[in-house]
Amino acid sequence: MALVDTLRITTVSVAKDRVEATMPITPDLFQPFGFLHGGATIALLETVASIGTEQSTDFDVERPFGIDVHVRHRKSGTAGLLRGVAELEREEPARSGGVKQFWRVTAFDDEGDVVSDGTIMTKIVPLARLEEKARERAASREQVL
Repeated sequence: MALVDTLRITTVSVAKDRVEATMPITPDLFQPFGFLHGGATIALLETVASIGTEQSTDFDVERPFGIDVHVRHRKSGTAGLLRGVAELEREEPARSGGVKQFWRVTAFDDEGDVVSDGTIMTKIVPLARLEEKARERAASREQVL
């Protein structure tokens, strides 16, 4: 079972520059003191950013990865539906090839209040670069032996 299934994340809308999904706030997602665990909220937000990145990925020659998460929790939750939104702020070339994307992410509660917000950086990496890195790692391991 995938994490999105465990968290019951449902995709609401998908575009190349904006993604929205929901996740029910249930006791299964609480931290020990009865409030929504921040890690569950971050998982929702990383999911919407990743889905957005997938829209720009040519899976025949590239793979998407989440590479950096900066999220601030502003309000706790105990019930209802959490709505996660990712909006593409910008893209820039990555030093080692591929493209970095910067996503503005926000989680809202049923009242429309911000529960958490921040920025998630993703990277679309050419398969050729992944193969090159695998060869470099293998060569490095051989030198150690």
